[in-house]
Amino acid sequence: MYSGRTGERIDMIYWVEGHYIADAVKEVNFFMRDWRTDDVKNIDLRTIDIMAAAHNMLDVNEPYMLISGYRSPRTNAMLRSRSGGVAKNSRHLRGEAADLRLNSRSVNQMAKAASACRAGGVGRYSGSDFVHMDCGPVRSWGS
Repeated sequence: MYSGRTGERIDMIYWVEGHYIADAVKEVNFFMRDWRTDDVKNIDLRTIDIMAAAHNMLDVNEPYMLISGYRSPRTNAMLRSRSGGVAKNSRHLRGEAADLRLNSRSVNQMAKAASACRAGGVGRYSGSDFVHMDCGPVRSWGS
């Protein structure tokens, strides 16, 4: 996974034989921080699992581009003031969501893979070329 905003890249194994690797998860938490404020939040492991499972289904070597991971309340309020598509109680505020892009796959391909996990919310944002994945109730939206 790499950040389109900061240029950072992260490639790692975060789970082995039924156990999460604490140092790797800590690195994911830092990587998925609110880049506007540098606030770090523990990312829900279920979200990371959904992202990894969908990526495996897509059979790509390309890392995800992270558009948005954790969002601080300040950042979420700023984004809400600029767009009607940002939820007031966004799962990004709880570290339960990620907005992702792959150059080699379409929004529809990514959303189908994430939906196949049957493990959370999947939002298609075709106009902005990204897919939202979260560990909340199973649901989908967008086109």
